[in-house]
Amino acid sequence: MKARVHVMLKAGVLDPQGEAVRHALGAMGFSGVEGVRQGKVIDLDLAEGTTREQVAEMCEKLLANTVIESYEIEIG
Repeated sequence: MKARVHVMLKAGVLDPQGEAVRHALGAMGFSGVEGVRQGKVIDLDLAEGTTREQVAEMCEKLLANTVIESYEIEIG
């Protein structure tokens, strides 16, 4: 079984990496980019029977800093 976790900074949290990417794109001539938020994707290969709740617990304990980040889980 596979799961994909998308981790992003919460709204209102400054994203210096995203801002650096936006600035670099502008310097490269891509003037239409008004904002960039950078996150991470974590792909998990899981044993059969692993539940969404267990993946959420993984996120809460290790994969995401829930003070400043939110996450979404895809099971597939």
